[in-house]
Amino acid sequence: MQLKKKILYFSAFILTVIYLVWRGLYTLPWDGSIFALVFGILLWLSEILSNFTAVILIWSKNSSKEISKPDVSPELFPDVDVFIATHNEEVSLLLKTVNAAVNMAYPDKSKVHIYIADDANRIEVAALANQFSVGYIGLEGNKHAKSGNLNNALKYTQSPLIATFDADMIPYSDFLLETVPYFVDDWVRNADSDKQKRLGLIQTPQSFYNADLFQFNLFSETSLPNEQDFFSREVNVLNTAQDAAIYTGSNTLILRRAIDEAGGFPTDTITEDFELGARINAEGYRNISTTEPLASGLTPIDIPSAIRQRIRWGRGVVQSVHNLRILTNKNLTFRQKLVFLNSYLYWWAFLRRLLYIMAPILFTVFDVKVVDTDFWTLLLFWLPSYYFIHLSMQDLSSDIRTQRWGEVQETIFAPYMILPVFLQAIGIKETRFKVTNKAAVQSKKDILYMLPHLLLLSLTVIGIVKFNYGKYGSEIFYGSVITFWLLTHLFNLTFSVLFFLGRPAYRKSERFLAENPILVSYDSQEYRLMTKNHSEQGLSFFSADPLYFPEEAVLHFTVEKNEYRTRLTGKVVRVYEEQDGWVYGVELEEIPFEEYIQYLLIIYDGFNRSLPQFRDPWVNSFDRFIDNLSRRSGVHEDRGSSANKFPIIQVNEQIDVSGMEFLIRRFNYKHFYISSQQDLSKNGAFQVCIDGVPFDLSYVTRNDEDEYTFGIENLAVLMKDTAFETLLQKWRNKVGGVR
Repeated sequence: MQLKKKILYFSAFILTVIYLVWRGLYTLPWDGSIFALVFGILLWLSEILSNFTAVILIWSKNSSKEISKPDVSPELFPDVDVFIATHNEEVSLLLKTVNAAVNMAYPDKSKVHIYIADDANRIEVAALANQFSVGYIGLEGNKHAKSGNLNNALKYTQSPLIATFDADMIPYSDFLLETVPYFVDDWVRNADSDKQKRLGLIQTPQSFYNADLFQFNLFSETSLPNEQDFFSREVNVLNTAQDAAIYTGSNTLILRRAIDEAGGFPTDTITEDFELGARINAEGYRNISTTEPLASGLTPIDIPSAIRQRIRWGRGVVQSVHNLRILTNKNLTFRQKLVFLNSYLYWWAFLRRLLYIMAPILFTVFDVKVVDTDFWTLLLFWLPSYYFIHLSMQDLSSDIRTQRWGEVQETIFAPYMILPVFLQAIGIKETRFKVTNKAAVQSKKDILYMLPHLLLLSLTVIGIVKFNYGKYGSEIFYGSVITFWLLTHLFNLTFSVLFFLGRPAYRKSERFLAENPILVSYDSQEYRLMTKNHSEQGLSFFSADPLYFPEEAVLHFTVEKNEYRTRLTGKVVRVYEEQDGWVYGVELEEIPFEEYIQYLLIIYDGFNRSLPQFRDPWVNSFDRFIDNLSRRSGVHEDRGSSANKFPIIQVNEQIDVSGMEFLIRRFNYKHFYISSQQDLSKNGAFQVCIDGVPFDLSYVTRNDEDEYTFGIENLAVLMKDTAFETLLQKWRNKVGGVR
């Protein structure tokens, strides 16, 4: 570690310890009400825990180690069992995962054994397994949820390595090639060693091909990565240094022997993945995590499902930590205990967040003092600590998430996480849990989830006004610390309200940016172009030339990606101009099954590049705040929002016809868009000759900007005229023009 960083972290640590000791000894409201005292103590403990988790993050960052995939001989690759665990998911969703699994690359594919572990014993799922020639392990009367399903699958399989995938998690073709070598290398290097910890599991990131609710509802799907990326691609990777990467249930390769020695998948918890990973550690194995996504799935797109998912995770981690007796477990190292303790403490961050929000509200709105001190003493102890902690966290800010954005996310979930986590902590379990419904959609009722945040936001505004009303000069200065925290919470709560306001979702399936070769065929003409994006319902391709396809014309496409190749048909529904050319949006017609499964591989084999993997450093939280307000007020308009079905070519050519002067601004094969100081609406039909090319025009309409639209009646004849093509080339070569 650099000396400068050591000084920064050491200063932050010492100043924070001094501040926290002072807070505990001199600021608790002993002379106030019992409520004020209890709240004050909880607030102080929250500050201690917040700073403790910050210390753990600093320690993790500075003890991290990089891992790289070993180079091993292909003949050493062992047999692998691939478990796809299902629970009432739709077959159409499961098909994508199975299709991708059977197409995973491997030196000897006869060694890859794929099984659908179906705890509902459904006939249609068994038929799907038969269709793809994979194993089917059905189960009836499952009492232990996913654990029972996977334990049942273990009975019927025997490969030394097991890959686990959730039903919606679609593996990339190189998943096994990127993960199995770690185990092979571990076996080779440690064949004669009993001292070296053996590799128990390798966890790859939980990646998603659709925008999560934070990205989508807050218009940040182009500037922020998925909210779960911070844990999957940063925190869990840091856990590798302690050999304690956390098992997150999918996209994982596990040593069967490690599962057996850990007692199988735990059944006395609702987060069997987290607990199994810890139990594997307790058996002396090491767990590692990688940074690059090797599978992608669906993240919930409705608020109730997202909240229920977090509650299940929170309750499960608390339950598993209690089951494992983390602090007294002699089979875990001190470093591993810190990792699991940090996971436990994370779920109390929501209570801490609510305490932080309520503290200044209690003082300014209800005259309840929960911190008993004066301004100058507070400034003396708090400001140096806050400043150096802020600098330290800023230094630790990653390319994935900032501290500010983390606070916003905590604020959003806080009202719904506190009670379930507390009840679980005191031993009151949830009687029934359901698997997250990834097919659920937004509802207008979801807006009701904002009510707690709206109440807190109103109280915060009242606090700001009441506390500062009638104050001037030094009075405002003396209250600046309280005003600062009120404004901070105002910002976070406003973001929360905007989050719950939601945003209309129009797209039926996710769009993937992709530049793949595409052959476009129509009317004996072929064009070799490149795609811009794909989705299950459509695609778009780029052309440097403005190609004309008649309305409702059915085009034929051949799309290729690596070894995948599919044939599709569709109609152009949208054309818009982009730098150096035009983008054609296509709505696909029904796809035959054999072509469809190839197309699925083209779409889903790889990370969705429409979504960012890293945050945009040039866009801060304030920028997002302003952007949200402008979009919701209707000020912001998406580029290319108009649904033109033909390419628009900028002409900007002055024409004189029988004494009438006008400017032809644009042309889109079907129409001319003309500006003129004269009223052209009276000229129902006339002919314009440009560079020897005659255009028969008929009046269509006039807009509010005095721009006239004239239809081109003789297009079919012009399309066969070489002079017309020469004219088009002239227009295409023009530089500039109004778009």
